[in-house]
Amino acid sequence: MQFHHHGYVSGDPSVQPPAGTGVDRPDELPDVVDVLIVGSGPAGMVAAAQLAQFPDVTTRLVERRGGRLEIGQADGIQARSVETFQAFGFAERIVAEAYRITEMAFWKPDPENVAHIVRAARPVDDPSGVSEFPHLIVNQARVLDYFAEAAANAPTRLRPDYGWEFVGLQVEDSGTHPVVVTLEGCAGEHDGVRRTVRARYVVGADGARSGVRAAIGAQHMGSPANHAWGVMDVLAVTDFPDIRTKCSIQSEAGNILLIPREGGYLFRMYVDLGEVPTGDNHAVRATTIDQIIAKANEILTPYTLDVKDVAWHSVYEVGHRLTDRFDDVPTREAGTRTPRVFITGDACHTHSAKAGQGMNVSMQDGFNIGWKLGHVLDGRAPESLLATYSAERHVVAKDLIDFDREWSTMMAKKPEEFDSPSELEDFYVRTAEFPAGFMTEYQPSMIVGPATHQRLATGFPVGKRFRSAPVVRVADANPVHLGHHHRADGRWRIYAFADAPAPGQPSALERWAEWVATSPRSPLAATPDGLDPDAWFDVKVVYQQDHTAVDVGRVPQAFLPRVGPFELVDYEKVYAAGTSEEVPDDVFDLRGLDRGGVVVVVRPDQYVAHVLPLDATEELGEFFEGALRAGS
Repeated sequence: MQFHHHGYVSGDPSVQPPAGTGVDRPDELPDVVDVLIVGSGPAGMVAAAQLAQFPDVTTRLVERRGGRLEIGQADGIQARSVETFQAFGFAERIVAEAYRITEMAFWKPDPENVAHIVRAARPVDDPSGVSEFPHLIVNQARVLDYFAEAAANAPTRLRPDYGWEFVGLQVEDSGTHPVVVTLEGCAGEHDGVRRTVRARYVVGADGARSGVRAAIGAQHMGSPANHAWGVMDVLAVTDFPDIRTKCSIQSEAGNILLIPREGGYLFRMYVDLGEVPTGDNHAVRATTIDQIIAKANEILTPYTLDVKDVAWHSVYEVGHRLTDRFDDVPTREAGTRTPRVFITGDACHTHSAKAGQGMNVSMQDGFNIGWKLGHVLDGRAPESLLATYSAERHVVAKDLIDFDREWSTMMAKKPEEFDSPSELEDFYVRTAEFPAGFMTEYQPSMIVGPATHQRLATGFPVGKRFRSAPVVRVADANPVHLGHHHRADGRWRIYAFADAPAPGQPSALERWAEWVATSPRSPLAATPDGLDPDAWFDVKVVYQQDHTAVDVGRVPQAFLPRVGPFELVDYEKVYAAGTSEEVPDDVFDLRGLDRGGVVVVVRPDQYVAHVLPLDATEELGEFFEGALRAGS
């Protein structure tokens, strides 16, 4: 974390000074806003926290509850989400309070006595080391608390407006704020009050029964539910030995997915209630908690479960639904007009809870649309950028539905229905990277370049998330993870991995640095006068040699920008590969980087946008001419 560059900070440095719309922010919901977010679930809160970083954008979030969520249904936090938490500044704190999944135990009928279960396998959770961050379990309510804190501490001081229910909206043909939203107060002093708010854009994050989705005529399509599960968060005493380990339990009586919860005592069980008969008309939802506990005990035989307290329970039927589009532009009109209304999270994709994807994918929806709205509204990008939200996230949601359909079907199988005894655990290990959140790969667009030069950086696939790697900061010899400085501040990252010319030979890096700092075609030239030179683009260099061999006095000024009112030098943009006990791997080897030098461009949401050689400055300029507003 960097601070003091605007003067001495004696308080909490994570609380940013108010700016723009955050100065004298009105407590009452305004009549006119730039962005109105409906719903404070994971997608809505991430979008809000991201937009809170854009001081000149008026964003408000309305929620029909009277206050914060107290008990959340989601709890699984994949490693990609923890990377996102790092970007918003609270990864270390949430990891400290969460339960960490390190392995998963698979229990099956005992071949000697099929009425009893025995442990059959115990694979590690992340066998390939896809992230330096762990797989966690933590209550959804706490995740929302952290994002709410990030939004409240951001320049706009964004806080949810509780007690307002969405009634409907209309998109008018003209005007600067064409979306007219009708709200009705449902709590506190606004109870029963109906009013309208005009917005430039609306983000619907209002759940599976989304009113925003209905208002734009999007179709929620998919297969009906055909299998029911009872889920309960409980405190209990049991002789089952793996009660504090994530488990898949298959028995002759049914199946259980066991998820230990944070705090050391609480755990969640998804208990198989079997096939839902045709014409059941949701009668299975009347299953009582006592019946769920009894079924759990039957499945756990020969072990017993004595439930002492039930924190929460529910019954749900597995169904898979995907909305035909994620914005208000009908498919037949795509590309002909600017989308004004977007839907995120459960409003556009619903599935089972077995793979722990709901909250995780929803947060990436919110991250994706948040920075794009911020860039359009503060003048950085053309409105055409907004069409990439539905184009990118719809593909991700479809892949999720396909994966979850296969996984949830396998979870509901009887032991004798598998082709091999290890089929379930083999699938779990083989597909680990998908539920971890790392298989998303955006296709070429105005913000994702072609993979023409991918061979120069094989470990940073274009369109996939930027996979961090350890390096050494030259100024102070500190080992750091390169990607951990990528904060959710709306900036693009440009990483220049240096060449290593022979002594006396010209350096391709120096020529590139001169171009990026001075050329009118450089993306940095788009940064408005009066802002810090790195306000829109964070440009870093990584040298091949050991940090002791890098002379800071000879580092190009493009990597030593002067920032803040005192024009202080930022030394945290210069790194070296080097190897040591703390940084054992050379990043050039670890990520397949060409020793002749390479540039890796990363979007504000941490996805690799382009890979280019150091001499491809024209290609770099052309790429950003499409991604930035013309004439910036």
